[in-house]
This record gives sequence, structure tokens and C-alpha cells, in this order.
Amino acid sequence: MNKMELVEHVASELDLSKAKAQEALDAVLDGITMAVKKGDEVRLVGFGTFSVKKRAASTGRNPSTGAEIQIPASNNVRFKPGAALKDAVNK
Repeated sequence: MNKMELVEHVASELDLSKAKAQEALDAVLDGITMAVKKGDEVRLVGFGTFSVKKRAASTGRNPSTGAEIQIPASNNVRFKPGAALKDAVNK
């Protein structure tokens, strides 16, 4: 399912126009993005948790030359599914 399919689903479930469903979905995604960008956790009970995990700098290798390269530290977004989502997928 892509974003437009999700917008169509929300519009049909809530009897909204596609434009209003698009605005609602964009607002939710913006809220999640802003919170995670600040380093906060976003917990959606029954669905899952978005969080930020810091990744330390490390040394890697270029696979074609074998030369060592420095991989800089970075922040990565993690998603941990909630129990209800896990149950729905495993049924």
C-alpha cells in the first residue's frame, strides 16, 4: 500500500474527501516526524513505537578496494510494533 492508497482508504472509512484525508494523514506524519526529530518517542498504543537510536561512528571497508573508511555517527529511526499489530499480522 502506498500513500495515495492509504489516503483513499482513510477517505472511504471516514466518509471524507480525498483532500481532507490527505491533510489528516500529512498532519499525522508531520507530528511523528517532528517528535522523532527532537529525539522523542512516539507511542501509538496497539500499533507501535517510533524512536531514535544513536549509532556510533565506526570503521568499515570499501568492498571493491578493501580500503578502510570512516562511517560517521548518525541517528536512525526505529519502529517497534505493538502487540495488537503483531497479533493481526500473525493471525
